[in-house]
Parts: sequence; structure tokens; C-alpha cells
Amino acid sequence: MALVVQKYGGSSVADADAIKRVARRIVDTRNAGNDVVVTVSAMGDTTDELIDLSNAVSGAEHPREMDILLTAGERISMSLLAMAVRDLGVGAQSFTGPQAGVLTSGAYGRARIIDVTPGRLRSALDAGDVAIVAGFQGLNQDTQDIQTLGRGGSDTTAVALAAALEADVCEIYTDVDGVFSADPRIVPSARKLESITYEEMLDMAASGAKVLMPRCVEYARRFSVPIHVRSSFSGLTGTMVVEETQGDDMEDPIIAGVASDRSEAKITVIGVPDVPGSAARLFEAVATADVNIDMIVQNVSATHTGVTDISFTLPTAQVAAAKSALEADAEQIGFTELVVDDTIGKISLIGAGMRASSGVSAKFFAALRDAGINIEMISTSDIRISVVTRSELLDGAVRAVHTAFGLDSTQGEAVVYGGTGR
Repeated sequence: MALVVQKYGGSSVADADAIKRVARRIVDTRNAGNDVVVTVSAMGDTTDELIDLSNAVSGAEHPREMDILLTAGERISMSLLAMAVRDLGVGAQSFTGPQAGVLTSGAYGRARIIDVTPGRLRSALDAGDVAIVAGFQGLNQDTQDIQTLGRGGSDTTAVALAAALEADVCEIYTDVDGVFSADPRIVPSARKLESITYEEMLDMAASGAKVLMPRCVEYARRFSVPIHVRSSFSGLTGTMVVEETQGDDMEDPIIAGVASDRSEAKITVIGVPDVPGSAARLFEAVATADVNIDMIVQNVSATHTGVTDISFTLPTAQVAAAKSALEADAEQIGFTELVVDDTIGKISLIGAGMRASSGVSAKFFAALRDAGINIEMISTSDIRISVVTRSELLDGAVRAVHTAFGLDSTQGEAVVYGGTGR
């Protein structure tokens, strides 16, 4: 008997019919002789609707109350799904994150999991029941307040439960059939990957691939939890995310995929004194605002001016905080102007095979050149090349690079069942 942890996203439980369909899949897994633990997200757009409702009630920030409010969506899903499973003749118990033993710390709205004590889940499994857990939430062990985990919280909950329960596999159900070589909404000919390493998946996720969140993959890598990404709308085998892909190294593909991201902006700090410590002061100011920086470029300074320009990319939602922090320290840093550009797009080429393959960069930049794509910033690692370009050119850039590296599938177009790719 295997222990299987399953996670279903919002599009998989969007309405009553979808919940019944998920319940049948859970029951089939249980009847196949497996113990089953399920993590579930809020139905459809419930979280967005709750945020809109809070904005209509109050224009002020209420972090603690917002976390209490937003966890309601997952609690609705878990209880309805438990009812649907019971109606199919299989016992089921639903649990909130705190009831499931998910302990957190950190700030409201973006807490992190520090431990899982799944005693009640084990008791439910020992009783022959399916345990259904509300994702995205946990209990702060210091304040005893409920907290939400931020983006990808339900995925991270599922992997954390799988690690704590020593599950055989964590199945992440989405509205696509697995991890693809590119976003199938942008590249219909994207190829489904049979397997991908944690390392490659981390870079794909961090570069804009929405099928998994980086926190979830990092947790899985830390505890060696195998993830099976698959669709709740089909019975097809999906993509395994594992430590190492199987097969002959000579036949393993060089490139895993192409990722794209429109969620970032670029700030250029003009006229920074080109002296030791200037960059440190600049980024210390940004760090005080808890801003996540991605790519950084510093221009060569002109000898006669003694100043330089520094550009960096960051999530668009954090631009205001970064600007405020820099402007507050403007005199210490010594810059003359800040320029914000929120119309950029990032394209990334990812593949562990890059380490041992020459010519990848040349082919990548040639594909962008032939597609008429101008490059504004470049960042690399040993398995990734990322460039920034104009947002309106991003989709064309992704398709051009995808084709240039022979990633197009010959098996027909990829299907996005729920319309979101998640």
C-alpha cells in the first residue's frame, strides 16, 4: 500500500461538478489500495473575490484579518470535497492547516512552513479515511494566529505534508497535462516533458513557468519528495520532478524548456557615484524594503564624470516600496534620478545539459536576432540564460527560441483544460 498526497488547484475544484470529478479521482486512488491525503485550493476565483470584498469594505491594510479572511476559501473547498468523497462510499475527514499540524512563522500573507506535526492525519488514515487538508495556511506557533503562505501556498502545503508523512509521491493536479517545454498558451506546439530535475524545475519556476511555484520545488528538493505534475481533467501520465532524470546521459536533452515572465519591472538608478560602497548602499536601501531583486546590470562609468548607472529588475508589485526606500536614502547613495520601466518581459532558456554543451548561447542569441528581438539585459547561470526585452515582443521571442532548439512537439497541440495553465 502506497501513501499518495494529492493537491488540486482552484481550476480543478471550480464548481460543484468539478468537485465531484475530483472526488471520483480520489476514491479511485483509495480503492486502488492507497492511503490518500489531499490538499486543496480555494474554488476558482474565490481568493480574488475575497480580496475585492475586503477592498470594498476597507481601504486600510489589516494583515492579520486578511489572513483570517483568505483562509476561508480553502476551508470551503475542503469541506465540500469531503462531502463529495463520502457520498461515493469512502470515509473522509477535512482539516484546516492548523488542524493538520502545519506550523508557520514570518509575516502575515507570506508566512513560511517551519514544521508539520501530522498526528491527526495519521489517525484519519489509520481509520481508513481520506484526509483532506486546506492548503495555503498554517498556525503561527508564537502568536497562535492563522497565517497564509502566499503564492504557491497550496503546492507548498502538499509537499510539506508529503515530506512529513514520508509519502511515496506528491501528485500536483493542474489544468495542463504536465510540465511543458514552454507555456502552452504561448507555444501550442510545446512538448510535454516526461521528467525534469528539481534544479531545472526551480529555474523554470523562478523564470515565470506557472505550473509550479519555486517554494514548492525547493521544499521537495530539500526532502527528496518526488512530484508528479498531472491534469485533473485527464487520465494521462504527467511529468515527474525528481533528483535526476532517468536514461542515458548521451540521449538526455540539452534544453528542458523556455520560460517567460511579464511580472517584473526595471528600475534604473542614474548618476550613482562610481566609488567603492555605492552599490552596497543602494542595495542595502532596497533590502530594507524587503524587495526581491532578480537581474542587475551596472554600466561602465565615464572617466570624466565619475558616475555610473545601475539597473535592476524586481516584481512589479514591489516597485513602489523600492522607490520609496531609494528616495529616502537618496542623499547617502548620491544618485541623480530614478527611472521605472514596467513594460519589460523576461525570456529564459533552461537546461542542465548546458553545462557540457558549447554553442547554446550563440544559438539562443541568434534566434532572438533573427526574430528581431532587441536585448536589454542578460543574466546567466550554469543551466540558465535569461534576457530582458520589450513585453510586447516576448511571445514572439519564446516561439522563436523554442523552435530554434527543436523543442516543438510533433504530437499535436498541448491542451490547457481550465484556461489558465495552472
